[in-house]
Amino acid sequence: MATAAGTTTKWSRQRPLSMRRLGRGAVPYALVAPVVVVMGAILGYPLYSLVRLSLDRYGLFELIQHKGVYIGLKNFGSVLHDSVFWHTLVRTIVFAAANVGLTMVIGTLIALLLVQISTWVRLLVTAGLVLVWSMPPVVAVQVWNWMTNVQNGVLNYVLTELHFGNYFQHNWYTSPFSQLSMVTTLIVWGALPFVVITVYAALSQVPRELVEAAEIDGARSWRVFKDVTVPVITPVLLILTSLSILWDFGVFTQPYLLIGQPHITTGNYLMGIYLFEQGYVSANFGRGAAISILMLVIVAALSVVYVRRMIRIGEVT
Repeated sequence: MATAAGTTTKWSRQRPLSMRRLGRGAVPYALVAPVVVVMGAILGYPLYSLVRLSLDRYGLFELIQHKGVYIGLKNFGSVLHDSVFWHTLVRTIVFAAANVGLTMVIGTLIALLLVQISTWVRLLVTAGLVLVWSMPPVVAVQVWNWMTNVQNGVLNYVLTELHFGNYFQHNWYTSPFSQLSMVTTLIVWGALPFVVITVYAALSQVPRELVEAAEIDGARSWRVFKDVTVPVITPVLLILTSLSILWDFGVFTQPYLLIGQPHITTGNYLMGIYLFEQGYVSANFGRGAAISILMLVIVAALSVVYVRRMIRIGEVT
């Protein structure tokens, strides 16, 4: 009887303790739950409506009636059998890779430069970056149009005066490659401030004693950056890369306005322009919804590598 009583007392002590542990373990989930519910409500219904729209034939006539005609997966089938879609997808992936790569490399280099320069010069550079970041894309497009104007563009004038060649009345938009190259310069220019300031903030978290220890051991600047700095700022670089992929893959405003509607062809389509042309210009909203879902899946697939690396880094730390 004494043994049974002791066992009962032991279990009664362990039970409240296990319940307490369970309560403590549930606290983080309880704190995150409101955010998950709100985000689910904000994103869930639009996504549901998009999926439902992609399964309908929904043109101008259906728009007036406020009711589509269910056609199943035919919208997806028509898109996936469209050669323009696949050419546009490949072009967009290459375009996004070029933009993300240039943005991350140049942004990191400028951030490293900010660490080395004096305080007042750093403040001036940072103020200029903030001004660039605050400029609306439509205004930036107008600035680029003025700079690259065939008749009196400042870019042609400067290149000619610097004896890089005769750029008098040179047209920077004669081919799809040159058109998208100009769009790349605009997008990279606009994306640099966010990357530079974020990477600079990450660099300020690199322990100075680790850098000094590496320098004392005789490591050169490149080895210090590779073996000391990069591991510390890797999580930030991964987040910036993932965000840049999201932004650059679906970009629409800059290429559409800079190239101009009269010069938009299937040869310079990006996914954002392809979606606009198929969904809105052609008034085929069901097909446009299908393209949107495919873009969402593709972007998720492109970002999964960086997300997995971020999760692994989080588990290690």
